[in-house]
Amino acid sequence: MKIHFWGVRGSLPTPLLPEQIQSKIMAVIQRIQPSDLESEESRAKFAAQLPDYIMGTSGGNTPCVELQDDKTEIILDAGTGIRVLGKNTSSMVSNHVHLFLSHFHWDHIQGLPFFDLAYNPSAVFDVYSFSDKTKEFLQRQMSQPFYPVPFESFTKKFTFHNVTDLEEFKIDKLTVNYCKMSHPGSSYSYSFERDGKKIAYATDVELKSQDYISTPETDRVFKNADVIILDSQYTVEEAYRKENWGHSAFCYAIDFAIHYNIKKLYLFHHEPTYDDKKLESILSSARWYATHINHSDIQIEIAKEGVEFTL
Repeated sequence: MKIHFWGVRGSLPTPLLPEQIQSKIMAVIQRIQPSDLESEESRAKFAAQLPDYIMGTSGGNTPCVELQDDKTEIILDAGTGIRVLGKNTSSMVSNHVHLFLSHFHWDHIQGLPFFDLAYNPSAVFDVYSFSDKTKEFLQRQMSQPFYPVPFESFTKKFTFHNVTDLEEFKIDKLTVNYCKMSHPGSSYSYSFERDGKKIAYATDVELKSQDYISTPETDRVFKNADVIILDSQYTVEEAYRKENWGHSAFCYAIDFAIHYNIKKLYLFHHEPTYDDKKLESILSSARWYATHINHSDIQIEIAKEGVEFTL
């Protein structure tokens, strides 16, 4: 399985502001020495030593994660990141897309009208969600006066599946499980497993005490997963202030991953007010917390647009 992050930001798109770019430039200027400019090698070495939050960005597109397994093409959520994926369809392994929607909040569906492949008459879409009204919801966001192109302009080969009508099911060689999580209006998490390798996707989750109590459903999705992509939008202080907003603190995400014996955690669905430096500090705090509770064995990363890994 190959996983690629196309959108990682929560709630709404968050492009870099001019002052944030200027801040990155100033941070480079403050660090650079004459010796760093002497040769191509010294310049490359200097750039390689810059902190990630200066040299790059986590990205500002809303959630979209691509999973490829042989010739199986799976897309998790259709936030604005799916538009970027649509400009890179040459990297896709199939025109038959299995699109999984965690829920229908705008930041998870707003990119679909801008996904080029959806307008290709030869493309095939199987859409999975927890509702029988998925098509209606997607049509409504593309209706006047909100959007000028109707849903009917898409390929006619759209099939909709309500996962709650299914038990564990398979897509080609992948075994799929799902479970309901705590979020206003509901949100569903999914796992994909093949040959003993499992990845879980759990965006828009407000972790509560009951989520740390294993059930057959949650065990099938989370237990012993190799990787989890998990909502970690808040600090603890924010999680207290924003109770019932539907998102989790990064330390709760770590506790959750440890409870289900998950090996690697990607912090996901980043708070739109956080800049790259803040996200880097959250990653440092998350790793410190894991060590503090004697679980330095869990790998913790920040989900960033453009990052790709193979499981």
